[in-house]
Amino acid sequence: MRTMLGGAVLGVLGCLPGAADALDTSIRPELRQPAAKLALAQTADLSRSLRPQVRPVKQTVTEPEDSPVTNQRFQYWLRAFKERAVAQGISPDVLDRALQGLRYDADVIKRDRNQSEFTKTIWEYLDSAASDVRIANGKSALAGHRATLEAIEAKYGVDKEVVVAIWGLESAYGSFRGKSNVIRSLATLAFDARRSAFFEDQLIAALRILQSGDTTPANMTGSWAGAMGHTQFMPTSYLDYAVDFTGDGRRDIWSDDPSDALASTAAYLKRFGWTQGQPWGVEVQIPDGFNYTLAKRSITKAPSAWAQLGVVDMSGRAVPDHGLASVLLPAGGNGAAFLIFDNFAVIERYNSADAYVIGVGHLSDRIKGGPPIQSPWPREDRALTLKERKELQTRLTEKGFDTQGIDGKIGPLTIEAVRSFQLAEGLKPDGYASLNVLKRLR
Repeated sequence: MRTMLGGAVLGVLGCLPGAADALDTSIRPELRQPAAKLALAQTADLSRSLRPQVRPVKQTVTEPEDSPVTNQRFQYWLRAFKERAVAQGISPDVLDRALQGLRYDADVIKRDRNQSEFTKTIWEYLDSAASDVRIANGKSALAGHRATLEAIEAKYGVDKEVVVAIWGLESAYGSFRGKSNVIRSLATLAFDARRSAFFEDQLIAALRILQSGDTTPANMTGSWAGAMGHTQFMPTSYLDYAVDFTGDGRRDIWSDDPSDALASTAAYLKRFGWTQGQPWGVEVQIPDGFNYTLAKRSITKAPSAWAQLGVVDMSGRAVPDHGLASVLLPAGGNGAAFLIFDNFAVIERYNSADAYVIGVGHLSDRIKGGPPIQSPWPREDRALTLKERKELQTRLTEKGFDTQGIDGKIGPLTIEAVRSFQLAEGLKPDGYASLNVLKRLR
């Protein structure tokens, strides 16, 4: 889950393996930090300010990160952490069982450092997220667990195909749940200076899970970033939202039986306002002469009102009235367009990347038997590298279109800066941070 959610933090980081179609692996993009995750990080920073000031040592020394010296510093940090954990109610017995023999994992830090350099375009991501293999496997998973999924849908009011789609993207329907030692991964990330407060809170939450008896240290495996189980819950999200659907007294998201994990996902979505029967979004046609400044999340209208402006479904009819909707252009004005509803924002609580939400939504539609996305994508384009995204933000700001930060993340502020630049240059103001926009800035 994304941050997993962020405050809901499910899956903090994303992998986009190139062999996803062949292996049908988990694909979770890391595009921008969700608001929920930001709030959690801010809360974590505040709480950390009240703790004893035992700070992790920044990785600025010259020895390799997997050297004995680094591990020795990690052991010093671990001893200080144990004191903080006991102060927060973790029993010494749980700490002994969970942390005995724990060593620094340099591979986790390497993966954390390397995740943001490149991103995929939306169409490349969807080629994998809703590949023929993933769709077929999703239909099989739905058929194989239909009774459980229908019971979950009846209890929580969350469409079973959406739950299956999240399962498909997070762990390839349980095939790739991760084999990393979650305690070791989280301890390593908490020791590291980059996001120590966030991951120390996740580590404390993981220890609380062990203390509750829901699983054992050996069984607590997951991704290198600490996301666990069939639908990749981060420990804080597990504590807040996981459920015991089987009634065996444990919230077992690690079991080969996915029932608890799938029900926990539905419970999470319901908690954040899922509306049963409402689509996440509907593909639409954008008319010639459309005012692209209307294509932003803050502008919502009834589908009938959008139809009066020429925004209609792919058959030329007004989209049914599922509630207020906004226009989303994930590839700018030259790719597919969608009217998105409140349920889009609910999936976004799981992972804030637009690509992920569209991937879940479209995969769920295909599992239901819906058609592929019909509009062509601008496949001649490519995604900007991290260096190029930072250059884009720098050049926009220098020209008076302030992105309010140079971080390489294309969020709402950068999109609005791009849109303002496009308006000033007489271009289509779709806010799409493309290579062509960067070239124009140059």
